[in-house]
Parts: sequence; structure tokens; C-alpha cells
Amino acid sequence: MATDLDGTLLDPAGHVSARTRAALDAARAAGIVVVPVTARQPIGLRAIAAEAGFDGWALCGNGAYGIHLHTHEQLFATEIAVPVQQRIARELGTRIDGLLFASVREAGEVFVAQAGYAEVAAHSDHKRDPAAMGAAPLAEVLSAPSLKLVIRHRSMPPAEIFAALRTLDQSGFAATLSGAPFVEVMAEGVTKATGLAQLCDRLGIDRSEVLAFGDALNDVEMLRWAGRGVAMANAEPEALAAADEFAPSNAEDGVAIVLERVLAG
Repeated sequence: MATDLDGTLLDPAGHVSARTRAALDAARAAGIVVVPVTARQPIGLRAIAAEAGFDGWALCGNGAYGIHLHTHEQLFATEIAVPVQQRIARELGTRIDGLLFASVREAGEVFVAQAGYAEVAAHSDHKRDPAAMGAAPLAEVLSAPSLKLVIRHRSMPPAEIFAALRTLDQSGFAATLSGAPFVEVMAEGVTKATGLAQLCDRLGIDRSEVLAFGDALNDVEMLRWAGRGVAMANAEPEALAAADEFAPSNAEDGVAIVLERVLAG
């Protein structure tokens, strides 16, 4: 079982309900491998790991890297090359003035933010204190490969930045939206589906056996790839179109309801 977190497994307050935790525990007891597949970094996963009982494999950064939460073994890490990042910033900057960038590096533990980024960020954005983000020159932000490059603006909606980014030459990178107030850029070809495929290969699980849950644009490929893709009632239209079936919303314990049905046979 593979599940997105925000807007899917977690309730609107960002927590795991008692019913959802019970369903996850029952799935694990039945021998089902439960894997969080998220845009979050490990720092964000740690914030809710105890609530969800996550202590095994996790896929972070929209499928850019896989890590074992207990042993800290890294399964894979796929980074955006420096020249690609520099090209994105240069070409997108000619279309939109005032963009702000941040780079996620080194297994998601290092976050290098451009000067001005912290001023528009909230703790909930990256599960990090904005006061500790620093204020690096753009050249420094782009100077090392990133597991994820984050792009935002003080006033422009992420969807508009995403649309402009889609007009660039797409070689070397993949971009998506997760519902967060920024655009997320990974290396070319990286999606939650590609990360999940690598983990399933490691574990000897066929895609036909995978039950996946999601709600946003960054879940689309995973929902299509899984043998059974389930979109939440609160999902974005693209996720709803990609799914095989629908679940009640995250506010209604939708993941738990589907799991309970699966376990009941």
C-alpha cells in the first residue's frame, strides 16, 4: 500500500486520526507493506511518523529518493544537475520577475534558500523554521545538485509559475504541484510512480499488487501506475481522472475506509 500524506492520509489539521492509525496497523498485521510516498522530506515525515507508525521504507521528494526511516539506508537518490537548475532560473526569470528559489539537498536534510525566501515561508511549508533557512545568493542556491528545486513568488500563484515553467525546454527536469504554495522541480523522469517502481522492484512486489492513494497533481502518475489507484473525494481533477476508484475525503478517514474494506475481503 502506497499513500500520499497531505490531503490524503492526514486529516485537514495534518494529523493521523485514530481510525486511520488502526487501519494502518491492521494492514501491517496482515502482512501489507505500508509506504508513505510524499513531497515531504524526511524532516517532514519524522513529524508524523509516530502517529502513523512509519518505521520502514519511505519515498520522499515526489519520488526523488527512497530511504528507510529506521536504518537510514538510502535506496536511491536522483538529483537535478546544476546546469539544468541554472537554465531554469535564467529562462524562467526572463518570463517572471521576483521569483524565489530553494534547493533541497543531501537526503533532504539540507535546505538552501535564496535571500527573501524565508520572509514568505511558513513553518508548515517545509516543516522547517523559516528563521533557520538562511538567505543565500541565488548562485549558491543553484551551485549544487538538488533532490528538489523549489520555486515560489511573493504574490503569483504556483499554478501560474507552473504554467510558465511548462513553456520551457523540459529536458533535464520534471515539475509538479502538490498543493503547497510553490512549484516543485525534480530531475527528468522523476515522479512518485518511478520511485515506487524502484522500491517495489527491491521488495519483489508487482505493480498489480499495489494499492495507492492520492489527491494532487503530483500523485497522478502513481495513481495510474498502481494496480489500484484511489483518489480522495477532495482530490484535484487530474488525480480524480487518473484513479480507478474514489474514497471519501481525508476529513472523513477515506484511506481508512478503503483499507477496512480491503481487509474485510
